[in-house]
Amino acid sequence: MTAHTPPTPPFRDPQLPFAKRIDDLLSRLTPEEKVSFLHQFAPAVERLGIAAFRTGQEALHGVAWMGPATVFPQAVGLGATWNTELVHRIGEAVSKEVRAMRARDERVGLNVWSPTVNLLRHPLWGRNEEGYSEDPRLTSAIATAYTHGLRGDHPTYWRTAPVLKHWLAHNNETGRDVTSSSVRPRVLHEYDLRAFRGCVEAGAVAGVMPAYNLVNGRPNHVSPYLREQLRSWTDEDLLVCSDAGAPSNLVDSEHYFDTHEEATAAALVAGVDSFTDHGTDGSKIVARVEGALERGLLTQADVDTAVRRQLSVRFRLGEFDPHYDPHAGTGEFDSPAHRLLAGEAAEQAIVLLRNDGVLPLAADTRIAVVGLLADECKLDWYSGTLLHRSTPLEGLYERFGAERVDFAEGVDRVLVKTSAGTFLKVPTAPEATDEVRGAEGALDPALLAGRTDLPPLTTDATGTEFALVDWGEGVLTLRAPDGRYLSVAEDGFLRASADQPGGWVVQETFRLEPHPSGDGNSHGNGHLLLHPGTGRHVCVAADGVRVAGPEDDPEVVEVIVVESGEDAVTRVTAGADVVVVVAGNDPHINGRETEDRGTLRLPPHQERLLAAARAANPRTVLALVSAYPYAFEPGPLSAVLWTAHGGQAAGTALARVLAGDVSPAGRLPQTWYADDADLPDLLDYDVIGARQTYLYFEGAPLFPFGHGLSYASFSYADLAVRVADGTAHVTCTVTNTGDLTADEVAQLYTRAVDPSVPRPRRELLDHRRVTLAPGASAELSFDVPLSAFAFWDVAQGRWRVESGAYDLLVGASSTDVRLRTTVTLEGEPSAPRPVRLRGLQAADFDEQSGVEIVDRTKASGDAVTPVAGGTGELVYRACDFGTGAGTTGVTATVAGSGTVELSLDGGPVLATLTVAPTAGPYDYVTVDAALTAGGVHDLRLGLRGPLRLAHVGFRG
Repeated sequence: MTAHTPPTPPFRDPQLPFAKRIDDLLSRLTPEEKVSFLHQFAPAVERLGIAAFRTGQEALHGVAWMGPATVFPQAVGLGATWNTELVHRIGEAVSKEVRAMRARDERVGLNVWSPTVNLLRHPLWGRNEEGYSEDPRLTSAIATAYTHGLRGDHPTYWRTAPVLKHWLAHNNETGRDVTSSSVRPRVLHEYDLRAFRGCVEAGAVAGVMPAYNLVNGRPNHVSPYLREQLRSWTDEDLLVCSDAGAPSNLVDSEHYFDTHEEATAAALVAGVDSFTDHGTDGSKIVARVEGALERGLLTQADVDTAVRRQLSVRFRLGEFDPHYDPHAGTGEFDSPAHRLLAGEAAEQAIVLLRNDGVLPLAADTRIAVVGLLADECKLDWYSGTLLHRSTPLEGLYERFGAERVDFAEGVDRVLVKTSAGTFLKVPTAPEATDEVRGAEGALDPALLAGRTDLPPLTTDATGTEFALVDWGEGVLTLRAPDGRYLSVAEDGFLRASADQPGGWVVQETFRLEPHPSGDGNSHGNGHLLLHPGTGRHVCVAADGVRVAGPEDDPEVVEVIVVESGEDAVTRVTAGADVVVVVAGNDPHINGRETEDRGTLRLPPHQERLLAAARAANPRTVLALVSAYPYAFEPGPLSAVLWTAHGGQAAGTALARVLAGDVSPAGRLPQTWYADDADLPDLLDYDVIGARQTYLYFEGAPLFPFGHGLSYASFSYADLAVRVADGTAHVTCTVTNTGDLTADEVAQLYTRAVDPSVPRPRRELLDHRRVTLAPGASAELSFDVPLSAFAFWDVAQGRWRVESGAYDLLVGASSTDVRLRTTVTLEGEPSAPRPVRLRGLQAADFDEQSGVEIVDRTKASGDAVTPVAGGTGELVYRACDFGTGAGTTGVTATVAGSGTVELSLDGGPVLATLTVAPTAGPYDYVTVDAALTAGGVHDLRLGLRGPLRLAHVGFRG
């Protein structure tokens, strides 16, 4: 007899379309197996030969959390390159390393949660380092380039499947899971959605991740915009992956639903397809989905829809066609090409903010390099482990020679004295055991933090001299002479055990709190030493120094300065030709995921070092290495540069720019404000009303959006515009008039000359980064669809290009305009709102004060309410009430209690609608009143009390 070979199931047939294969596989999965797929860690189905799968692999600027990998500049640094071609190549490199690492470690996932396209609306946002720009078009262009690189260029199979973060209007870590972003329709469409939309429509995105916050009173994980907007932009199946723990937040912190079954069902119906919750344990999500099915809150079709979207990604990744997947054998990892690319990216990300001619430095310059970041190569929360490392100091040694470079870190050298008159002491550590040594016997820094086998701090008569750094906002670190930071392990003892501050909860930071016996100065007598990671003070016990328990008395300590950072700086700077002060932030301290900044100012410690350097040598260059903008006085400085933390090649790149080997050409991807007073409240998401970002800001910035200087000079000429076939064709010529080969970033902006509604002061349409030799010219062309001139017309509920004149501005930044012309576009003329015919959606206002947008129902719709139940005002411009006395009455759909007052053109109140208390915030009633009106008027509504207004109607 001949053995019978079972037929190949259709889902294994690579000749069939993916849609048919997914249908077949879905039909073979049991209901229980389908439900199990909804958790982040989908289990294997052995009877069908289907492997386990997990969503999520962090890859923001290199492969993160999976050990050594090529580390590229932070995302905000990639945004500063304004170079989509470069970022595309970086995406390719990262995706190749994902594949190569996956071949060695099955924990590495191919569904990458990157990039972050949240706009850098507010520079105090802790995660500023993760975004590309404050401008939606620049953000979309950079993100699209990165996702195309991550996806790969094969027409069928994707190298990795990128998921965009974080949907939607997410710019605060303070209360991020309970705060609501009030986003009116114009801001929603013109600003927050625009960055996502361009990427999705470009076809290289596998899905999105909803953010922790709420938008207009509704958690993003049950957002109707997932259906109404996101999925309308493409015919592809998009996978929506929840953020970690967010499904449980719907009940536990947000209290939006009463039960987890309701919450899970609502999220699934809204469009969440993969639930990231409870780590690797999928049992709780499975139980919630099964409970929702039993209660009739979900149908099997709802589950099938979500599983289909996940399977679509898995098929595109080649999981079911290993012999056809062109990426299966990808092994490129830490290649010479990737190392060169990391260096190129670090160079292109550097922005020259100011230069009085001191830069570039001559080869024989004697340099004093000082500062807390001078000999650091900092990583952030989403970095991989460094394979290679380059600090500014190392880069300067390499480029200029160690004999021409003097160095002072500028830390305060201190002793910490106890109330008993002894000093904190780091005991001698035992010989490191094999498990904390790397492959070649070197200590593995990643294994040092949190160790409990090291002896804890003690006290003695001499003590240890620590390096104290105040990172600002009262947060400090203490470092032992061997370079290890004081850290607190799970047992509560202090040890010198960490290579760097880090971790989800940073255990290496402290605060000095004045004690009643002290003088209140940070280094004065009588302080308590608080450990923020545990929220407990430090005490001295018989078995060592540890954080105090309930029965312990905190230790009163005195910090004795042996040498100040300023003295160290002065010692090495006076005899130098030029001083380079390297300042900035530690990405794990004061501004990171879970923690917003409190100020734009440089930390006082670094201001002191900068002042000391300037006093010793007026030829002082400030090199800022930071994840976000700072405010400072640039006038006394000879030059100022900024770069984000630049990854493994940061130091070499900075040295090459300082030496003039590379002409800097990075451009600021966000406005640098001069003072905290220029900033709106962190939770004010109305960029139009609050005049935020370069689009609307009316003050004088410290440095404007798009700013960046060069060692060369460039001229612009021959601006021409031709409008045809729905496109504005713009051309100009840029010439390098300097004597160095350099890059220029030409930027094209527009401004509506006489708009009917507030429009941006100027708005980026396109840009081009070009390399030009001395004397060389390039003709640049920009093809701008006329739809780019549109705004979201709340009166019509759609995009509209308004007829009229538009300025076109070409130059080197948003304020450095070299050429301009005006073009007249034939669009749609403005028309009054037909309120008598359609009424008004309350959220479609033109202006507001004292109100916020909230959810009309838990599933969809918006309403407007006074902030904290107080009073608020709404203005709706040019409302058409009909001819004559066309309107005789007004109705309002409201919930809560209070009054709605109506007036026209700023006149007296003409009608008052009173709302008796309703049963709850979602129990709407209709109230009415007489109103006689005709013609076109501005309508003003005054909201009084804790009511929710959803709609206003008019009758006649």
